[in-house]
Amino acid sequence: MNGKRLVRLALIASFSLAALPAAAQTATLRGLVRDADDGLALVGVNIALDDGQGGLFGNASNLDGFYTVSRLPPGRYFLSASYLGYATHRDTLDLAPDEILTYNIEMTTDDQVLDEILIEAEKETVGAAAVSAGLQTIRPADIDNVPTPDVSGDLVSYIQTIPGVVSSGDQGGQLFIRGGEPSQNMVLLDGMLVYQPFHLIGFYSAFPSDILNSSDVYAGGFGARFGGKISSVIDISARSGSKRRFGGAVSLAPFVSGVLFEGPLARDRVSVLLSARTSVIEQGASRLIDEPLPYSFNDQFGKLHVNVSQNHQASVTALRSYDRGTVGQVLADDPNSRVDEVVWRNEAIGARYILLPVRFPVAAEVLLSRSRVTNEFGPSLSPSRFSESSQFEAATNVTHYLGRTDVRWGVYLRSSQLESEFGGTFQNLSSDVEFVTEAGAYLEPEFQVDFGSGLVVQPGLRVQTFPSKSRTFLEPRFRSVLNWGFHRLSFAAGIYHQEIIGITDRRDAGDVFTAWTTSRFIDVAEAVHVLGGYQLSLPFGLKFSLEGYIKDLRNLSTAEWTAFPRFTTRLQPADGDVRGADVRVELSAGRFYGFANYGYAEVEYRARQASLPLWYGVDELVFTPPHDRRHQANALASITIEKFKLAMRWQYGSGLPFSEALGFDEYLLLDGPSDVTSDPGETRVLYGLPYQGRLPDYHRIDVSLERPLNISDNVAATVQVAVTNAYDRNNVFYVDLFTLRRVDQLPLIPSAGIKLEFK
Repeated sequence: MNGKRLVRLALIASFSLAALPAAAQTATLRGLVRDADDGLALVGVNIALDDGQGGLFGNASNLDGFYTVSRLPPGRYFLSASYLGYATHRDTLDLAPDEILTYNIEMTTDDQVLDEILIEAEKETVGAAAVSAGLQTIRPADIDNVPTPDVSGDLVSYIQTIPGVVSSGDQGGQLFIRGGEPSQNMVLLDGMLVYQPFHLIGFYSAFPSDILNSSDVYAGGFGARFGGKISSVIDISARSGSKRRFGGAVSLAPFVSGVLFEGPLARDRVSVLLSARTSVIEQGASRLIDEPLPYSFNDQFGKLHVNVSQNHQASVTALRSYDRGTVGQVLADDPNSRVDEVVWRNEAIGARYILLPVRFPVAAEVLLSRSRVTNEFGPSLSPSRFSESSQFEAATNVTHYLGRTDVRWGVYLRSSQLESEFGGTFQNLSSDVEFVTEAGAYLEPEFQVDFGSGLVVQPGLRVQTFPSKSRTFLEPRFRSVLNWGFHRLSFAAGIYHQEIIGITDRRDAGDVFTAWTTSRFIDVAEAVHVLGGYQLSLPFGLKFSLEGYIKDLRNLSTAEWTAFPRFTTRLQPADGDVRGADVRVELSAGRFYGFANYGYAEVEYRARQASLPLWYGVDELVFTPPHDRRHQANALASITIEKFKLAMRWQYGSGLPFSEALGFDEYLLLDGPSDVTSDPGETRVLYGLPYQGRLPDYHRIDVSLERPLNISDNVAATVQVAVTNAYDRNNVFYVDLFTLRRVDQLPLIPSAGIKLEFK
């Protein structure tokens, strides 16, 4: 395709021109910024160096609290470290030629700054309207503004407010990001892969806000560091436990209850953070509405963090989650009711080592991780489908600080095992085990044309190879941001490939089983992303942003169209196009915070299958997949009055496509001796063109009211009441293609909860 070739050539040319060396300098200042109270790293602290002669240099601390200011002329500098809510740290430093000085900073809170002002500051740097070429950063303070039926917030509740993110609703645990399938999203926690991060109940993921540092959501156009997925990246950083004091929390609510513990194992050196949650839906929420809610889930998290020395840090992060439930269960007295159950087991553990070499202005990161997921579907005592995927990864990421140029590069090695079994009444009975090896490298320089503002250009190139499959891919990437006063322009483009894919039968929305395998076709799944945006930030707390995007999808694997039976492992190739635009408005003014957004998207697939002429009389079938939500809107408002915080969220989504059944007949599979006079056969669905129908529009409002209480100097409480689906809208979840039964989302559910925090 000419357009795709043009994008490829433009990206390679941009990378080649930008890979020129930067001018040499002679001194480097670097260090770690911590909170003086708990010893935790502070993110986004502004480090400024004034040489007293009009020269100004600086940088900001990263997710690990590290900062580096390199290529400094030797001499005396006046340092200031500033962060809203903290007293400015000042000092005078003398830098010698060729010196690399490690200067750690501890910042103390400023009692004259109100807590709510600190929250506003975080929104100035991130926020609902702060999006740069598909990237939005989410902090725990943002999550806490979204009303949920739980005292503690959850990452997925905020992600679902982002335009372009289509959720399967209150049930199913599936997110479709700007036209991509859930299996095309990459979710990372401290650098390790998490296969199934979202619970069956749509309010919850494996990431409660209490354990989070920040989360970068790339809805497209992600850089060369990330690869192996073609839709999006959710890169999550977990916080470390306090190194100077013990603390914890206990929460009780009708959906989920949890505990958290943190504290030092060795003061200022070793800390631990532990979290565990379990659902109480069947004992709590189910009784509130007097309806069965057959869901059970839990998750556990732990992080051990060690300050090895002044220039070295190490951490170990572990995550486990479990889900069991019946998605879209219908009434037991319905003779057509299905009782298939899904079970997810998710595990991940990873080690991370960060070092700053004494003699070089370099930061290096070494990652080791292992991830595994198992997925079962079918009758609870004898599941008919089983899938397991596991991955081991070793990776190194290095950043060279060269003044206004940072050069990032890395190498990695992955080994995956994919196993699946299909039995029972399903087609293509099989048991399969695959082993996949992947290796690769990336190079991604970042050029700052003007310090503090101006143009930032980030070309990149990623090479990934699959020795076990004799495949190699070259993927150019490009990102740029132009800051000009109150205005920001951003652009991103890239080419992406995905060798390991997830097979899901989207004909049946109640079927959330995913089987992992490698591409079944000569060409693997490929995507080309192009997106650009504009952002306006005004000084009185108002932000506006507009972003448009295009995704060109090739060699997708979709389920073969056949009426018998419900699930098939045979695949058909398909191509796709995604076109869309988002508009966002955000206002932060004193005790009020709110945002509104609207997203428009078109997703179209073009499938090829040998049997299409027999089924539909065409060689190529053009259809909109079941996650093609054309219109989507969100509005959120939060206000604090006399310590009471009231939050409301309204959401709207136009109807999703579904396939309309025309009727049924009986089908006898002649795969052995059969008596056609007595064998009744199996029911077969006769349906029209795929996904030509549209479900009704979806909309609802959620409300929560909470108040903090100080019980003692060391104990605080938060009490919350909430209502989900406040005006009791009967939103349809899906229409069962095989029974024509309508299955609805959750009804109005009131809830009340309490959270106790110990310091």
